[in-house]
Amino acid sequence: MTTRTFDLPDLGEGLTEAEVVRWLVAVGDTVAVDQPVVEVETAKSIVEVPSPFAGTVSTLHGEEGQVLEVGGPLISVADGSADEPAAVAGSDAGSEAPAGSGTAAPVSAEERYREEERAGSGSGNVLIGYGTPEAQASGRRRRPRNRPPARPAQPAQPVQSDGPGTTPASASAPVSGNGAPAPATTRPPLVTSPLVRQMAREAGLRISEVPGSGPGGLITRRDVRAAIEAARSSATRSPAAPADEPSVEHTPTAPAPVPAGAVDARTGLAESRREPMNGFRRSVAASLSRSRREIPEATVWVDVDATELVRLRRSQPSGPGLLSYVARFVLAGLRAHPELNGLVDTERGELVQYDGVNLGLAVQSDRGLVAPAVMGAHRLTTLELDAEIRRVTAAAREGRMSPAEMTGGTFTLNNYGSLRVDGSAAIINHPQVAILGLGRIMDRPWVVDGELTVRKITQLSFAFDHRVCDGGAAAGFMRVVADAMEDPAAAIARM
Repeated sequence: MTTRTFDLPDLGEGLTEAEVVRWLVAVGDTVAVDQPVVEVETAKSIVEVPSPFAGTVSTLHGEEGQVLEVGGPLISVADGSADEPAAVAGSDAGSEAPAGSGTAAPVSAEERYREEERAGSGSGNVLIGYGTPEAQASGRRRRPRNRPPARPAQPAQPVQSDGPGTTPASASAPVSGNGAPAPATTRPPLVTSPLVRQMAREAGLRISEVPGSGPGGLITRRDVRAAIEAARSSATRSPAAPADEPSVEHTPTAPAPVPAGAVDARTGLAESRREPMNGFRRSVAASLSRSRREIPEATVWVDVDATELVRLRRSQPSGPGLLSYVARFVLAGLRAHPELNGLVDTERGELVQYDGVNLGLAVQSDRGLVAPAVMGAHRLTTLELDAEIRRVTAAAREGRMSPAEMTGGTFTLNNYGSLRVDGSAAIINHPQVAILGLGRIMDRPWVVDGELTVRKITQLSFAFDHRVCDGGAAAGFMRVVADAMEDPAAAIARM
């Protein structure tokens, strides 16, 4: 009987850990390839992880509520065969056998998963929410974008074997011009998170030179931080130190635990509670801190008479909701001011605009505030927008969003009026460049045609990245949305 172990893969988000929410199988159950076996919670969402193996579950490597490291064992499956070589996820045993040899060296499940994901074969070993499109049955590989030109081949130099465990591949590895071993393959470094690449760029590091500690050499944020610390340690060494003096690595130590009920030195008050930040809160904290640190934002706001919009909604009880109409008007504003639907490419010093809108929606869930996106919102009618907004918000509250929907927004609409507040100086969802907030609609005194009357008034607040535009463009966008809300019939006729 062969037992194969599937390691917890990186879920396409550059994360290093995930919490087991619920096992969908038990020891002794029979599973098929691609059958979901566990629900795990990452900093982004709750994801079902399918098994790349078929057989009988022999071991579950974690309890519900336990946090597992990426690359650590997740589930072991016995397939009942005795002659098939075991392929253990995360192992790097061997490579593909030569064509026509009739046998193939064991290939890890993690490598098969990545190869299938890149090839678009649509078969097996693909995480739910990360799967390959069924229409891509040709197996063609997409050409990587912005791949640097290959370096000229260097003559191979003999490498002395360290012992019987040295493989032939390492003995004939090519070397670079400076004598250092060069990679034996031309494939780009395994990096799944734009944040990881951005961290390396900002620190002046070449991502290809950062060693990866994740499955299959995946480069994580932890690896980049370690490379940054190593570079700083090297830069701060004393110039007078001999060249052959060994450097001393200073491993940061974790702060000592604080006992329960400890008294805070600053306030003199006893602490009533102390709890660790989970992965979701750490991710939120990092994202919002980065937004405040990098984006020079400005905020404008305007009061809007939404009486006619409310009347339109009440005249069609089964029609689109108020937020769907506002979303439609936001799309019209972005068509008029496309610079607000993009990002700032700081590496190249360029302002990028998207050909289409993935409309993000701020949603308050039990896990915290998330901003899933209605993908391709610019292609939807108002009725279709309404249906998608309802689906996305419901799925977000249940933690069932796909990673693409969680991270693919290009502009965010925040309906904080549902929380019964009027306005907010919102934080832009990096790397987006703007966010529009909608406050609660209230009866207020308003002057219409010189007469004081009671109208349905709401407030729009708009935070934008001052690098992409000035106040005139921001005000122009606001007026497109506000004017449409005040006269929705005329606005819809023009769309």
